[in-house]
Amino acid sequence: MRLTHPERPAATARHRRLPPLALLTCGLISLSPVPALAETCTFLNPVGGNGVTPIVTKTVSPGNPLPFGRPNWNTDFYVTQQYRYFKLFFTANSSVSATYPIQSYLKFSDGSNLQVYNSNFTPTPGTGGSIRVAGYPGKMVNQVNIKVGATDNMAATGFTYRISVQGCK
Repeated sequence: MRLTHPERPAATARHRRLPPLALLTCGLISLSPVPALAETCTFLNPVGGNGVTPIVTKTVSPGNPLPFGRPNWNTDFYVTQQYRYFKLFFTANSSVSATYPIQSYLKFSDGSNLQVYNSNFTPTPGTGGSIRVAGYPGKMVNQVNIKVGATDNMAATGFTYRISVQGCK
């Protein structure tokens, strides 16, 4: 199975459209194996993690219409140094197949962010894939965000998954 790069969304106050050259430098995203070219990859620590494992296990929660309710869809990973690219790993833990809406963002030290992935993924239980995302030249990434779940696709509610991120030089 291959995840394909979606069209870039329209600009919003939190998400700005980048010029075409900038989009090209962000890299391609796929589930295809990436050949190892003397790379050094390090797992990134999740924000709010237990300090023992870089792998986060979650269950997709429903959205909450209450003003103070928040779903558990977002998971951030700390980036403490410059990396050429990132590998985002996703594995379905549930015993039955589900379609997971997945988005991912690079968050920058200047407060801006860039959506680098937005698609639905339907892995066989116990399997998953990885997404390769190039770093952004000229900006320091300080967090990688993975969002699993969406109000427009509630079918994955209750399904569990594991995610992790590596930074590679």
